[in-house]
Amino acid sequence: MASISLTFPDGNAREYDAGVTPAEVAASIATSLAKKAISATVNDEHWDLQWPIIEDASIAINTMKDEAPALELIRHDLAHIMARAVQAIWPDVQVTIGPVIENGWYYDFDRAEPFTPEDLGAIEKKMKEIINLRDPVRTEVWERDRAVKFYEDNNEPYKVELIDAIPGDEPLRMYWHGDWQDLCRGPHLQHTGQVPGDSWKLMSVAGAYWRGDSDRPMLQRIYGVAFQNKEKLKDYLAFLEEAEKRDHRRLGREMNLFHFEEVAPGSVFWHPPGWRMFQNLIGYMRRRQEKAGYVEVNSPDIMDRALWETSGHWQNYRENMFLAATQDDREYALKPMNCPGHMLIYNQGIKSYRDLPLKIGEFGKVHRYEPSGALHGLLRVRSFTQDDAHIYCTPEQLTEECLKVNELVLSIYKDFGFEDVHVKLSTRPENRIGDDASWDLSEDALRTTLDQAGMKYTIFEGEGAFYGPKLEYVLRDAIGRDWQCGTLQVDFNLPERFNTTYVSATGEKLAPVMLHRALFGSLERFTGILIEQHAGRLPFWLAPRQVVVASIVSDADDYVAEIVEALKAKGLQAEADTRNEKINYKIREHSVAKVPVILAVGKKEVEDRTVTIRRLGEKQTEVVALDEVVAQLSEEAIAPDLRR
Repeated sequence: MASISLTFPDGNAREYDAGVTPAEVAASIATSLAKKAISATVNDEHWDLQWPIIEDASIAINTMKDEAPALELIRHDLAHIMARAVQAIWPDVQVTIGPVIENGWYYDFDRAEPFTPEDLGAIEKKMKEIINLRDPVRTEVWERDRAVKFYEDNNEPYKVELIDAIPGDEPLRMYWHGDWQDLCRGPHLQHTGQVPGDSWKLMSVAGAYWRGDSDRPMLQRIYGVAFQNKEKLKDYLAFLEEAEKRDHRRLGREMNLFHFEEVAPGSVFWHPPGWRMFQNLIGYMRRRQEKAGYVEVNSPDIMDRALWETSGHWQNYRENMFLAATQDDREYALKPMNCPGHMLIYNQGIKSYRDLPLKIGEFGKVHRYEPSGALHGLLRVRSFTQDDAHIYCTPEQLTEECLKVNELVLSIYKDFGFEDVHVKLSTRPENRIGDDASWDLSEDALRTTLDQAGMKYTIFEGEGAFYGPKLEYVLRDAIGRDWQCGTLQVDFNLPERFNTTYVSATGEKLAPVMLHRALFGSLERFTGILIEQHAGRLPFWLAPRQVVVASIVSDADDYVAEIVEALKAKGLQAEADTRNEKINYKIREHSVAKVPVILAVGKKEVEDRTVTIRRLGEKQTEVVALDEVVAQLSEEAIAPDLRR
């Protein structure tokens, strides 16, 4: 029999018979390693212990101490164990797919009756029984015809369809967990008992169309989470509890900021406090942009199809656009992006190289179709406002302008408390416009920017926009979640498509380079992120309701009105609460609404010209002279950019 050479992580190599399995390799090293082994890494690929190795390779044996492979196996095996448990309880249920996802797994089922919370408890109980059985996991490779017949005989039409969708004609891998079988690429653990019994939990049930197609059957998706040990599960559940407390949708109701209606799915109905906060964000960004040399414009919300054909959106982005036709047979689209409108504004009049860089900004409302199931409060909407800007520059100015945008966006995030920022560089996708030479220049410019700024970044191959590569700025919030916000894209293509030019120093007409940039990104999304970052307790300068002046007795009502007027005169958002309610009731109500400052006023305060100040989240109160509190709160209300 032919031999092969396997190289271990320490650099040593051993000879084995071709076809040796990682399990046999582990046993050849040590009996204790064979007992602890859960999988192998062969030529940097995750490998089942049962799979044969037929050629020279590098190999590492994985145990439960190796976090990434261990979690993948635990979660994947639990998906199979859950499907086995469901079919053990309800034999008529048909199974589909059950992939590993972040923090856990899901599996989609076709069942006539909806799963209930009680059903999840029954499934968990059956799963633990299966784990305790320590049933062996084995794998075989079958010809396609044999696999199709197997699933047809077992009334599993979804598995038959999955096989039909797998390209090529190579054999398929089949896995058994005990006597329960699934079509799967693997790898898997060696017996069900290797799954920790107390480090996972079933979480929820949701609807999901088969293959994501709304014309196909609606399935039921059961989600689960799993970790290496129960302590990590406990930490994750505590994280979810904290995230629930910070949910911007719940806080939006409590703070009276916004709501959504079915008449306009994915579009926000802003209430007065929420709109005030929204406008404060725009005011902040407007000041920062004006200082950085941007000029503000406004472009139409709906424009003719011909414009979108010129830009390439009609050919490459139409499925995400809202379309309309008029009685004169013209086709229009609500703008999904502001860039084509800015091209038309730039093209008015001749531009010289002396006019560049030209920085055009717009707080433009854009409209993009998102599937209804993807909508999520302010974080995923169909209609939103972008702090969009486009910088037209010469190739010689490109790197400097990219560096300026990078510096600006990091400064802005710092003002809002985000200092842990990661950058993603997304490169050319398959579906794109322009030639490779322009894409090379664009990608090189962004790499150079990050390198000169000394920033760490991750490359995402093929994830750029159809017209140019992009940087994506990812913020990490107070509880460790990542949010993608700002973007910077280099575009050599759109100016050429719109015949956009500038006159060079030699008198030639040349196409400028175009930078697309958004710093908040979607203002709606950024608002939602801010609410969750601060758990509703927004910085005083940004709070939608800053001060409530509450009377303790009706004799103080006139003084309350005087205080409110004094605060408003200094530009503060102040309101009176002179209702015939006890002061503790008023304090509880306004605290739930996350009002940062409550000023209580009774007879003594009227006599002494003072107020009793209570800050959100603090039990201690303080009696302060009226003039002093007005000056103090006026200072706190200054936005960070105005303090510098």
